[in-house]
Amino acid sequence: MTEQIRLPNLSTDKDFDGEFFAPLYTTTVTVSGGTVSHGRASGRARSADGVLDLDLRTPAELGGDGQGTNPEQLFAAAFAACFHGALSLVARQAALEVATISVEATVAFGRDPGDGGYLLRVDLVVKWPGIDPEIAAPLLEKADSLCPYARMADQGTPTTITLAS
Repeated sequence: MTEQIRLPNLSTDKDFDGEFFAPLYTTTVTVSGGTVSHGRASGRARSADGVLDLDLRTPAELGGDGQGTNPEQLFAAAFAACFHGALSLVARQAALEVATISVEATVAFGRDPGDGGYLLRVDLVVKWPGIDPEIAAPLLEKADSLCPYARMADQGTPTTITLAS
């Protein structure tokens, strides 16, 4: 018999009172360069707790062997999972059925026409059979305002870069 998976104890109803970021969960993933000393091409990604431990490879479309996960796949999975969670939360609060909701994230990696650097584009497609689009629309907007990945894509994310000694 498998153990029942519990929903996270998160809510939009909980009051937050404070001026500063209040972390609810923190994780660390380390990427090393692998055989060609390039994390994207031959790297290994491992979480501090060891639950995530996988090979990274450049996709075949970018000249790699495609024999491992690439950063865009990881980002797409994370974005889709986070948006799904936010939408499920607001839909449950509206007493709607959430079991049939799925979220498909397509992440495109490409050149920034402004400076020649790299950019990501994300397209989310929510599949929610039987829902009236007029009922879903405000819930999708609310989920978009709650999902940290959507907020990051819209507003940016504070980032620090430190060289460890």
